[in-house]
Amino acid sequence: MVDQTDSTAAKPDRMEVSDTRPQRSRVDTGTLGKAIAVLDIVASADEPMRFTDILALSSQPRGTLHRQLSNLVEEGLLSLGRDHSYSVGIRLLKFAAKAWAGNQFRAIAEPHLRALHDLTGETVHLGVLRGSEVIYLDKVESRQAVRMYSQIGNASPVYCTGVGKAAMSALPDAELRDLVSTIRFKRFTDSTLTTQDALIAEIAEIRDSGNAYDREEHEPGIRCVAAPIYSSDRSFVGGVSVTGPAYRITAEALESWAGLVRDTAGSIMDDMGARLGPRT
Repeated sequence: MVDQTDSTAAKPDRMEVSDTRPQRSRVDTGTLGKAIAVLDIVASADEPMRFTDILALSSQPRGTLHRQLSNLVEEGLLSLGRDHSYSVGIRLLKFAAKAWAGNQFRAIAEPHLRALHDLTGETVHLGVLRGSEVIYLDKVESRQAVRMYSQIGNASPVYCTGVGKAAMSALPDAELRDLVSTIRFKRFTDSTLTTQDALIAEIAEIRDSGNAYDREEHEPGIRCVAAPIYSSDRSFVGGVSVTGPAYRITAEALESWAGLVRDTAGSIMDDMGARLGPRT
């Protein structure tokens, strides 16, 4: 899918509370978790949502959901339109902007992403692994007239995207097996991997070569080459990629950029180690 637009979005994380905490703390956190779930539904939508649409996607009773929405609107986290539809509120956008500005990993990677973009002229993505999805943290747009339609903050499946598979290749074996066992495979194109065995086999190839590919596996007509990025203890994994339309990016072009993408990933990790590593 191609377009010429870009925007940002952010998804809150659901909090988990240990059973050793006091009962009151569990109740409060449960309420917060429900509110965050509602925020997640509205923030993930492509357009403002009506109450009935949110109710259909929420597991909450009608009365509880109505109270949650009213509270979120009152706090400025959601906005209620004249047509009684809900959208992300200004206060939530301010939180997202602050989080984005303070993201050290993104700041460290940015000059390297731009350097890779200068060398290839195509769209460059930076993503991190989050469960069975990859979240796009940054993007440098192609110089071409026809560009990728992708949004910072969006999530994509790990098993059919270059950044996702690259990130998976950096996981320890036990964590990789656990993750693969949770994936619910969906065929997006004729090239999509749809079995655990096929994915594990490809991850082995990625570990050998240092590069992952999306050969029109998530969207028809879109190709990319990626490389993993990870912290020394593998507690953080992600990836960087060059992406573009298949009519413009041949298999040979992907191969010619593979080394550049690996070098970019290596440079980002070197800077991560220097700026985010332990200080003595």
